[in-house]
Amino acid sequence: MKLASGTSLQVFETLDSTSLEAKRRAQLGAAGPLWILAITQTAAYGRRGRAWTQQAGDFAGTLLFSPKAPVERLGQVSFIVAVALAATFEELIDPGKIKLKWPNDVLIDGGKSAGILLENLGRQLSIGIGINVVTAPDNMPYPAARLCDHLAAAPSPKDLVHRLDHYFWALYEQWCENGFSPIRAAWLDRARGLGEEITVRLPRDELHGVFDGLDETGALILRMGAGTRTIAAGEVFFGASDESTG
Repeated sequence: MKLASGTSLQVFETLDSTSLEAKRRAQLGAAGPLWILAITQTAAYGRRGRAWTQQAGDFAGTLLFSPKAPVERLGQVSFIVAVALAATFEELIDPGKIKLKWPNDVLIDGGKSAGILLENLGRQLSIGIGINVVTAPDNMPYPAARLCDHLAAAPSPKDLVHRLDHYFWALYEQWCENGFSPIRAAWLDRARGLGEEITVRLPRDELHGVFDGLDETGALILRMGAGTRTIAAGEVFFGASDESTG
């Protein structure tokens, strides 16, 4: 079937991973745009290959498409997806509950409710998205939240993909036409911790400072004393009791 945007949608009862299926499709020459949804996954993964827990009723989807942008700008697409997810959630629950955490998490009341994984497949880009709709894993090293706790009835994955697809393509076209600035502004409007003390954990270091915004690439700007440092990748902590949601 096709969504209102013209993007194809394929739904599977079971897959190892929607992102792995997107890779297989790309290797066979599929250019998309194509949404791949799975009711259940057996080998879902997130950033750095971390396992992603998902049950029937949760959202597990990957968008495969051929971006109209140079490779050095593709990292900004994760911010487009984050804003699209936030806008989707804002249709359903109190917008004041929703915050975005750098670089690619969506929070509800401080708990991670959605994660995003971008994978460059050459000519195609794969965007893996997981949303805790009916389950919130309790064995993770960070607080988690589920969408159904804030609704009278949980939306189905198909309902969510229709809403999410609408916002994604609208924001994507805005990005293609006007650059990163409006996307960055929309992301920062929903950012958790902006102007506050944070800790950023790097592979071999841990930095402390004030979250001062995003630069023109999407990197985090950390104010440290009289100077600033720009960080392209890391894990953000908001306090001693908070754990990474990377």
